[in-house]
Amino acid sequence: MSDRILVIGNKNYSSWSLRPWLLLKQAGIPFREIRIPLDQPQTRDAILQYSPTGRVPVLIEDGLTIWESLAICEWAAEQVPERALWPSDPTARAVARAVASEMHAGFAALRQHLPMDIRARCPGRSIPPEAQADIDRVIALWDACLTRWSGGYAFLFGPFGVADAMFAPVATRFRTYEVPLPAAAARYVETIFDMAPMREWCAAAAAETEVITYL
Repeated sequence: MSDRILVIGNKNYSSWSLRPWLLLKQAGIPFREIRIPLDQPQTRDAILQYSPTGRVPVLIEDGLTIWESLAICEWAAEQVPERALWPSDPTARAVARAVASEMHAGFAALRQHLPMDIRARCPGRSIPPEAQADIDRVIALWDACLTRWSGGYAFLFGPFGVADAMFAPVATRFRTYEVPLPAAAARYVETIFDMAPMREWCAAAAAETEVITYL
């Protein structure tokens, strides 16, 4: 195997890093991990050794550099087509891509007011209306996908795939801030946390010592 490297940030805080890391692990695509702590004086220079953007995550293999989380997930789906990381049905695949892209580009208020912090438990946090609107949209998306596209699986479009990886950090936010969820959404969050790679990521996050204060 070539020296395939995934450069990531703190496991407790880096939602963008979690997405491709979880997908590669669940899909059985081996890689070597380099973790660079975020929000440190040397962080940007350290990341620039691997990524032209100075941000994580970035995948490096045989001279190829992929510096964006959704692009890494697209690459992964092409490496193991038998894992159906995108649905095989063209209609379902189009919807899955729309769902993943919406998560990638949207939900700014949710990101701002409920930052990922896996170690923390913050019940009772005041959620502003714009963040609640994002939460409501996530719940509606999950419900629509689980109802129409899951095919009886516990994930959004059948087996675990790119769309699920994109929403995994949201599951951590809902747990950290104890966001009230309807039954189907609560089950989906538990399904994400029950995955062996997710348990591995969370255990590593709990062992980290860096503290970043967002709010």
